Amino acid sequence: MSSHGAPIPMTAHKSGPLQGQADVPGDKSISHRSLILGALAVGETKVTGLLEGQDVLDTAKAMQAFGAEIEKIDDTWHVHGVGVGGFAEPSQVIDCGNSGTGVRLIMGAMATSPIAATFTGDASLNKRPMARVTDPLALFGARSYGRSGGRLPMTIVGASDPLSVRYTTPVPSAQVKSAVLLAGLNAPGETVVIEREATRDHSERMLAGFGATIATEDTAEGHVITLQGQPELRPQTIIVPRDPSSAAFPVCAALITEGSDVLVPNIGLNPTRAGLFYTLQDMGADLTFENMREEGGEPVADLRAKFSPDMQGIEVPAERAASMIDEYPILSVVAAFAAGKTHMPGVKELRVKESDRIDAMATGLRAAGLQVDEGEDWWTVHGLGFGNVPGGVTAKSHLDHRIAMSFLILGFASNASVSVDDGGPIATSFPIFESLMSGLGARIDRT
Repeated sequence: MSSHGAPIPMTAHKSGPLQGQADVPGDKSISHRSLILGALAVGETKVTGLLEGQDVLDTAKAMQAFGAEIEKIDDTWHVHGVGVGGFAEPSQVIDCGNSGTGVRLIMGAMATSPIAATFTGDASLNKRPMARVTDPLALFGARSYGRSGGRLPMTIVGASDPLSVRYTTPVPSAQVKSAVLLAGLNAPGETVVIEREATRDHSERMLAGFGATIATEDTAEGHVITLQGQPELRPQTIIVPRDPSSAAFPVCAALITEGSDVLVPNIGLNPTRAGLFYTLQDMGADLTFENMREEGGEPVADLRAKFSPDMQGIEVPAERAASMIDEYPILSVVAAFAAGKTHMPGVKELRVKESDRIDAMATGLRAAGLQVDEGEDWWTVHGLGFGNVPGGVTAKSHLDHRIAMSFLILGFASNASVSVDDGGPIATSFPIFESLMSGLGARIDRT
């Protein structure tokens, strides 16, 4: 079943040229953080361009449950914050739906306040590991009580007298780093997070924008982030750039669909998020960045993607994985239409996303006529080149929005239509996906 109702089967058919402008939704990572930091500020934060997918709406409801006032007036979201340490204890269970980002960041934000909260989610989220967050939160003094394996539903009891923490992340994860930093806001002294590999830095940028004292430094230990605790965060006016992870779908669809020329404007190109686009260029994609600029401290550009029949499989640098971890499913679809092998190492994080994304994509691609090899931390797609991908598969989405969208894109250029058993989860991150792709000339049916 989809995360919020009965399954919605969908079928994508071989498409003619995709043409026009794709106005994708706001960045999901920045949308979550805008609401959470706005709730922790003193005063009114105004947010435009917020992604109004279910994941972000669930975070808005959670912030209301912790005492913030949130309302939408016209196109602007108004968040009246309660200040660092000002969260009230929720009266009901916090349902974070499908969102790993939402639940992990919210856990961090409340873990150093003397309150308790119980978290749950949909069937997919309740299978995902939370110990990667609750372990470092325990160092502050927070306690967690969940299902076996550290899974939701879970109750977090915040620390009454939080300690400052110095923590080295065991895996590259912006969610873990951000949870620790948010917890550090209400802890005395300095909270230090050390990453062996730098991950997306929206939290650091936005904390600084809200007035926190935060510094980053590359040392022999790794990428070191130091946050001074107990600031008074200042409310902000935020314009959310459009989501590079959502932009990946119309961009990749244009690259593999004959005759296509698609402009995707106002896309955030934070260097910790843009790995897919550089990888596509390395494969020979006709993908250009136009109108480069900076908005709200984030680099932004318009992306133009054109049909690229001569792409080649490559070895994707392992060190690039953190900057494109959510984009490997759609990259594997592009790799199917490239010539030769595309090898993707350093991607074990894909095993514990909304689904095991390596297994989900590999299974579906094999059924569509591709050879896919895989290991615990890598996978390889043996591309067949344009015009040679059979398709004709009904793939399982596993309650995973990115799996569902990736297989639908596959259907635009395969020789036979491609279906997914449930496209409902797409609404969690990209609620206008169907209408946007149809507006470009694609055909997706609900079956």
